[in-house]
Amino acid sequence: MRSEQQLPEWADPEVPEESLDPQGVSRRGLIRGAGLLGAGFAAAGIGAGEAVASTGTAYGDPELMYLVGDHHVHSRYSHDAKYDFTQLAQRGAQFGLDWMALTEHSNFGHADKGAQAENAEVLKARAENPRMLIFQGLEWYIPAAEHGTVLVAPGPNNVALIQQFEREYDGKLTGRAGDTADNEQHAIRALQWLAAQKRSGYIDDVLVLANHPLRLGIDSPHELRGWRDTGICIGMEGAPGSQGDAEPAWVAFRGATNAQRGEYVNNPGTGSFAGYPKDAYRTYGGFDWATATVGGLWDAMLAEGKLFSITSNSDNHRTIWDTWKDGVFPDGQNFDSLGWKPSPTDSGVPQPGSDFWPGQFSRTHVGVTKYGYLDVMAGLRAGRVWVDHGQLVDGIDVRVAPAGSSHRGVTLGGRLKVRRSERLELRVTVTSATRPNFHGVLPKLAHLDVIRGVVTGTAPDKDSWRAPDTRVVEQVDVHRKSGTYTLRIPLGRAERSHYLRLRGSDGRRNGPGYLGRQIDPAGPIQHPTNDGDPWLDTWLYTNPVFVDISQ
Repeated sequence: MRSEQQLPEWADPEVPEESLDPQGVSRRGLIRGAGLLGAGFAAAGIGAGEAVASTGTAYGDPELMYLVGDHHVHSRYSHDAKYDFTQLAQRGAQFGLDWMALTEHSNFGHADKGAQAENAEVLKARAENPRMLIFQGLEWYIPAAEHGTVLVAPGPNNVALIQQFEREYDGKLTGRAGDTADNEQHAIRALQWLAAQKRSGYIDDVLVLANHPLRLGIDSPHELRGWRDTGICIGMEGAPGSQGDAEPAWVAFRGATNAQRGEYVNNPGTGSFAGYPKDAYRTYGGFDWATATVGGLWDAMLAEGKLFSITSNSDNHRTIWDTWKDGVFPDGQNFDSLGWKPSPTDSGVPQPGSDFWPGQFSRTHVGVTKYGYLDVMAGLRAGRVWVDHGQLVDGIDVRVAPAGSSHRGVTLGGRLKVRRSERLELRVTVTSATRPNFHGVLPKLAHLDVIRGVVTGTAPDKDSWRAPDTRVVEQVDVHRKSGTYTLRIPLGRAERSHYLRLRGSDGRRNGPGYLGRQIDPAGPIQHPTNDGDPWLDTWLYTNPVFVDISQ
């Protein structure tokens, strides 16, 4: 099956530059600089994408264009959401998304009827929005754990796969929510089954991401490692959705008493991993504790020398200040009998919610050389990903290369092989924000933090969440810089295999990191209950680059 997929306006040379908004002009400049404008960045038909190479050439990894997306969005085909696809697609386009995944909650009604009916709407949405890649996926209730995005490539069997997966492997539908060893193993069997469907050619591609991993504390370190090692679960949400929950004006309007960014309002409970501290149940600068803690769980997994990506998304169900209310079921009908909810109606009065629209605040940027569904999935799998909140920057390119060389360098998710004692250099090109964000403020990056961790190999304790050899090794003040600029940061001699990742913020809210000032002198911090304006505390994170020492 092929589609009439078109390039986004900013990437289509047939669209005159004067018709683009400032963000579009900036992105066209980025793609032109990467040498990908026009034929070099063609739109591929559905299922016809070309995988992004996971290893570089002799001169380094290719130049990439980063597509903006959201892999975790709900419509009225989820029992607790309310929007039509047309509303979500239009809002996604308004807020600059190139790709978006509809990930409805597993449910008997969805498995029996909703998934098939939803597919007809997905096809319609693609036809009406040919400049956006729209995936149909699933939000999986992971047996014995939290939720996960199941992202499936479009194709003739994607609906049947979703339906069978729900019925056989969903923790809610199979009654396997309890924290038992057999239920944990059932989650592994589920991922192995997905891998088998891909190997057989039944579907072109499938991958899984763990959603809001520390919200309930029930995704233990050994479970995350087990999912990763199947090769299908490629990462986790570094920042959850529901970022509007503690916006002060919204808190005051609805009279909230316990609001936190990401709806991270919980405490340890039944099934929670006992090794997590109570602080792990809150966000830091809007990011999950597992990601935000330098030397914490994410770093502990990276220190094994294995890639595990992070993302950021809206988890959109109900947008703050929005006036649309749920549609009313016909007499005698409910979600399970229909498989969906009726279309919403506009009440004229703000309705309950905690989310932003897709792309309005949270963005996942995926590096590709072609425009297509499989290319986005290949970029995610390769780890060519960075995330930001509040449109903090227009672009960032990260490369690690031998110092003084003409080597183009290895980029996010990649591995640079060097000789012991070889001098290295980090090259970072930042394109500053060129227009006010969707809150009406021109974002300004204040600093970039270079985080380095030693690769120590497979963890002997699968439940370890500490990486004692990871820390911030340099903080670069960039608050006076603007436009597009390149930083060249000496990394010294490579004596041990390690990885590097970057973090940056607007500099308005930070403090000593969770594991102490010596490890992280100015990291993200918690906000007070009911006082978490997300627009005044924005961060970006990149995936790592690995450096392997050759013997």
